[in-house]
Amino acid sequence: MLLALGQAPAYPAELADLLGASRQSVSNHLACLRGCGLVVAVPEGRRMRYELADRRLGHALADLLGVVLAVDPQHCAAAQARGCC
Repeated sequence: MLLALGQAPAYPAELADLLGASRQSVSNHLACLRGCGLVVAVPEGRRMRYELADRRLGHALADLLGVVLAVDPQHCAAAQARGCC
Protein backbone atom coordinates (compact mmCIF):
# COMPACT_ATOMS: atom_id res chain seq x y z
CA MET A 1 0.00 0.00 0.00
CA LEU A 2 2.83 2.39 0.88
CA LEU A 3 4.63 1.54 -2.35
CA ALA A 4 1.46 2.26 -4.32
CA LEU A 5 0.97 5.59 -2.53
CA GLY A 6 4.62 6.37 -3.20
CA GLN A 7 3.78 6.29 -6.91
CA ALA A 8 0.68 8.48 -6.69
CA PRO A 9 -2.08 9.50 -4.28
CA ALA A 10 -5.11 7.21 -4.44
CA TYR A 11 -8.60 6.61 -3.15
CA PRO A 12 -9.31 3.55 -0.98
CA ALA A 13 -11.38 1.87 -3.72
CA GLU A 14 -8.50 2.28 -6.19
CA LEU A 15 -6.06 0.78 -3.70
CA ALA A 16 -8.40 -2.14 -3.01
CA ASP A 17 -8.64 -2.91 -6.74
CA LEU A 18 -4.89 -2.52 -7.24
CA LEU A 19 -3.99 -4.74 -4.30
CA GLY A 20 -6.78 -7.28 -4.71
CA ALA A 21 -7.98 -6.60 -1.18
CA SER A 22 -11.36 -5.79 0.25
CA ARG A 23 -12.28 -2.14 0.69
CA GLN A 24 -12.81 -2.77 4.40
CA SER A 25 -9.32 -4.20 4.78
CA VAL A 26 -7.79 -1.29 2.88
CA SER A 27 -9.72 1.21 4.98
CA ASN A 28 -8.52 -0.46 8.17
CA HIS A 29 -4.91 -0.39 7.00
CA LEU A 30 -5.18 3.24 5.92
CA ALA A 31 -6.56 4.17 9.34
CA CYS A 32 -3.59 2.43 10.96
CA LEU A 33 -1.12 4.16 8.63
CA ARG A 34 -2.76 7.50 9.39
CA GLY A 35 -2.47 6.82 13.09
CA CYS A 36 1.24 6.14 12.64
CA GLY A 37 1.68 9.38 10.70
CA LEU A 38 2.77 7.63 7.50
CA VAL A 39 -0.15 8.75 5.31
CA VAL A 40 -2.52 11.67 5.27
CA ALA A 41 -6.10 11.89 4.05
CA VAL A 42 -6.98 14.80 1.79
CA PRO A 43 -10.71 15.53 1.55
CA GLU A 44 -12.05 15.87 -1.98
CA GLY A 45 -15.76 16.50 -1.84
CA ARG A 46 -17.30 13.51 -0.10
CA ARG A 47 -14.27 11.31 -0.74
CA MET A 48 -10.85 11.03 0.87
CA ARG A 49 -7.70 10.75 -1.17
CA TYR A 50 -4.67 9.26 0.55
CA GLU A 51 -1.02 10.14 0.05
CA LEU A 52 2.25 9.67 1.86
CA ALA A 53 2.70 12.11 4.72
CA ASP A 54 6.22 12.99 3.55
CA ARG A 55 7.81 12.64 0.11
CA ARG A 56 10.99 11.36 1.73
CA LEU A 57 9.10 8.26 2.82
CA GLY A 58 8.53 7.37 -0.82
CA HIS A 59 12.23 7.76 -1.56
CA ALA A 60 13.15 5.64 1.47
CA LEU A 61 10.73 2.89 0.42
CA ALA A 62 12.15 2.89 -3.11
CA ASP A 63 15.69 2.64 -1.74
CA LEU A 64 14.71 -0.20 0.59
CA LEU A 65 12.99 -2.06 -2.23
CA GLY A 66 16.14 -1.68 -4.34
CA VAL A 67 18.23 -3.21 -1.57
CA VAL A 68 15.83 -6.11 -1.09
CA LEU A 69 15.76 -6.86 -4.81
CA ALA A 70 19.56 -6.72 -5.00
CA VAL A 71 20.10 -9.41 -2.36
CA ASP A 72 21.66 -12.59 -3.70
CA PRO A 73 19.12 -15.45 -3.48
CA GLN A 74 21.89 -17.87 -2.40
CA HIS A 75 22.67 -15.57 0.54
CA CYS A 76 19.01 -15.64 1.55
CA ALA A 77 18.94 -19.44 1.49
CA ALA A 78 22.08 -19.60 3.64
CA ALA A 79 20.61 -17.11 6.12
CA GLN A 80 17.39 -19.11 6.35
CA ALA A 81 19.38 -22.29 6.98
CA ARG A 82 21.07 -20.53 9.92
CA GLY A 83 17.67 -19.43 11.24
CA CYS A 84 18.33 -15.73 10.57
CA CYS A 85 15.16 -15.12 8.56
